[in-house]
Amino acid sequence: MTIFQLLMLGASAFFAYKIYEHIQTLKDPNDKEENNNDANQPQRTAKAFSTFNASSLMDKADEALENKELDKALAIYSEANIKKPDSADTLFKMGYTLGLQERDEEALEYYKEALALDKNNTFIYQAMASIYRKKGEYTSARMSLNASLDIDDANPITYYNYGNLLQDMKRKEEAMEMYAKAIEMNPDFSQAKEELKKLEDE
Repeated sequence: MTIFQLLMLGASAFFAYKIYEHIQTLKDPNDKEENNNDANQPQRTAKAFSTFNASSLMDKADEALENKELDKALAIYSEANIKKPDSADTLFKMGYTLGLQERDEEALEYYKEALALDKNNTFIYQAMASIYRKKGEYTSARMSLNASLDIDDANPITYYNYGNLLQDMKRKEEAMEMYAKAIEMNPDFSQAKEELKKLEDE
């Protein structure tokens, strides 16, 4: 299971929506693309033209995300963001979707916007830490994970992610401590058990 999948599991409260309506295309046929780069950017300022409200759009975007239709999900989240600006939930999901598309810098920007609106959201910190780790920015990753632990020090996923980071940093003993802590909190945490065993067997 990937770190992103673990984040989705941990943040299941964000994704517990039910889908009732069929989504119509959200692309305005009158819009002209100035260039290919503009076509790939989430629209933040265009006027909303969908007849659905923000809540319904979020439902539809979640469905598209679950079906791995990432471009569609991002377009719908963007429309929801226009309908209802300044939603940490929407911005987080936009960042998450961009991360799945390997658009890490854009994802970070959305995570930062979401964090400004919801400073106590541990999942945002963990998502940011995952990107920083991927980029090799270990100090920033540690700061994000420490911030997550300051808010909630009883989340086994945070300790697991911290263990992965410490492995990348070649800090074996500390990584083992983190995996052990994750297992202590969740004895069924198979991924943490696997990583700990690998280090013990080295």
